[in-house]
Amino acid sequence: MAGFSDVLGHEQTILHMKHAVQMNKVSHAYIISGEKGSGRRLLAGIFAQTLQCEKKGTEPCMECRSCRQAINLNQPDIIRLVHEKKTGTIGVEEIRTQINGDILIKPYSSPYKIYIVEDAEKMTIQAQNALLKTIEEPPVYAVLLLLTANAGMLLPTIRSRCVTLDLKPVPSALVKKYLMQELQLPEYRAEICTAFAQGNVGKAKRLALSGDFSEMLEHALHLVKYIQEMEVIDIITDLKRIDTYKMEINDYLDILMVWYRDVLMFKATRDADSLVFSDELISIREKVAKSSYEGLECVIKAIDKAKIRLNANVNFDMALELLLLTMKEN
Repeated sequence: MAGFSDVLGHEQTILHMKHAVQMNKVSHAYIISGEKGSGRRLLAGIFAQTLQCEKKGTEPCMECRSCRQAINLNQPDIIRLVHEKKTGTIGVEEIRTQINGDILIKPYSSPYKIYIVEDAEKMTIQAQNALLKTIEEPPVYAVLLLLTANAGMLLPTIRSRCVTLDLKPVPSALVKKYLMQELQLPEYRAEICTAFAQGNVGKAKRLALSGDFSEMLEHALHLVKYIQEMEVIDIITDLKRIDTYKMEINDYLDILMVWYRDVLMFKATRDADSLVFSDELISIREKVAKSSYEGLECVIKAIDKAKIRLNANVNFDMALELLLLTMKEN
């Protein structure tokens, strides 16, 4: 497991955690809020390991018995709530048996008893109310870490009794540098992954290491370059191909969005240095010559609409067909 010094970005959150440890002002409950891949699980793990470290510093020493146990995920006083993935929710019984029914038992070998609840927004209202009783009157040694992508889905009464740590996007320059140095990614590919990750290091790393993303990127670029010359039968064929990316459709739509924004930006400024798809300058010039400002803005709005429709569970093929026709016409 890494230490705080190995984390990319999140300086404010790390400073808060270190200060709490140093000043012995650790709260009984925290909400660590950030989207999937933002580092909330990593930070929670490092914080828990630091709190239990026998050296009592502001970084885990990685050498003491507690740290070695934490690295191997078998530290008895760092408890991760396990829930039934099939149901998609965290139920009241899981809270009662794994937290409420266990928390009154003193720590086995550590100063704290730490509970990590991932995807805390998936707790049912009944589960949250059950947890609230523990948050209101916790034992002095208890620390609850609620990890969530959407703190707004937690009850106001829970939020008001927790310290909330919001994870901010990591600066693009840091993400790009990480991809190039640590993953040995070429600059152009690192630039693209950074642009799509929008400050999410986990997502950037996932895209960089994904062969599927490379294939999807190639298909999307071919589509935007040639769609205006395609016949309807060709568009239908491409629609079937896009259907294979259904699970990553937001990534696919992001590729389209970034491409059209590049075209619009270049049409307005003629500045190639600001392009994400800098290696596609020839194709971007050709698209600029064929497209109006109104047409490009129409396509960008259509991509946004497609995202909204898909999030609202509108028929997948219908939503994408409308988008592709708008792209062809503009």
